[in-house]
Amino acid sequence: MTVERKPIRRAGIRSAGYDASARILEIEFDSGSVVQHSGVGAEIARRLLSSSAPGSYYKDNIEEEYPSRRIK
Repeated sequence: MTVERKPIRRAGIRSAGYDASARILEIEFDSGSVVQHSGVGAEIARRLLSSSAPGSYYKDNIEEEYPSRRIK
């Protein structure tokens, strides 16, 4: 599954995207690694994508809260 990501380029996150039908949030980090989190609600994804501090929001609300798999 491919999720269309948009550039963020802040706080260690290069890009992120959300697939609402699959409830998948995909994050690309500055290191080049890509992680998909499953079961993420639309509001959580929206808040990350619009956050002025996406790295902090990710660590506080997503990283340990939703199942993840590294795809790259």
